[in-house]
Amino acid sequence: MQKRWFLCAKAQPAADLRLFCLPHAGGSAVLYRNWAKLISPSVEVVSIQLPGRGTRLQEPPFTSMEPLVAAIAEEIADLLDKPFAFFGHSMGATIGFELAHSLRNTQGKEPSHLFVAGRKAPQAFDRDPPTYDLPEPEFVEKLRRLEGTPPEVVENEELLQLVLPLLRADFKLIQTYEYVLRTRLTCPVTALGGVADKGVDPESLRQWQKESSGTFSIHMFSGNHFFVRDAERAIVQTVEKHLRQSMAFR
Repeated sequence: MQKRWFLCAKAQPAADLRLFCLPHAGGSAVLYRNWAKLISPSVEVVSIQLPGRGTRLQEPPFTSMEPLVAAIAEEIADLLDKPFAFFGHSMGATIGFELAHSLRNTQGKEPSHLFVAGRKAPQAFDRDPPTYDLPEPEFVEKLRRLEGTPPEVVENEELLQLVLPLLRADFKLIQTYEYVLRTRLTCPVTALGGVADKGVDPESLRQWQKESSGTFSIHMFSGNHFFVRDAERAIVQTVEKHLRQSMAFR
């Protein structure tokens, strides 16, 4: 397994399925560090570590979607020897969606399930003015209002200065992303949201249903945009339930 791109806290060679997890803007693979302990050993949890964070802090982050997806698709090819699924939070949900299309086009493979958390469906994106290039005071204030960056980051000046370049890069990536209408996916899609998330309401999550001909479900959890941390155990249980239904693993 390519350690630069993929982190696996607990290898499960006999697993029936690999669950690839993608982070939010400014986030890293550490977001999913506990999942292997909470899910069935029939699922091998593999976190995707994007450049510019965590163990790849010295590498320049991507600032546009297409080359990032192409790079992940190339690196992930050898790990698609068994059924796989994607879970993405916020920015990671859009990356997972685009990666599913890329793998279908290049390898004829789709995920067994696509989980999208804390992110509006791509055709429902608001076309607000971009914020990634704002002067620092305005950019930081925008971060506070959006509640899309952990408070412990925004309120810690030293940590904030460390992650600002990454946040600007990730914001540029997602704010310049262009949705393209294509043949729908066929895999099941599950959308997850936080009841107190001011930027992503249930209706915008339901729009994900239009992106696949497979079954669709939506689940809401207590918490704001970062409900994926606050409701971690409940989310993993929900993910496992849906994987059991679609894969019938032991």
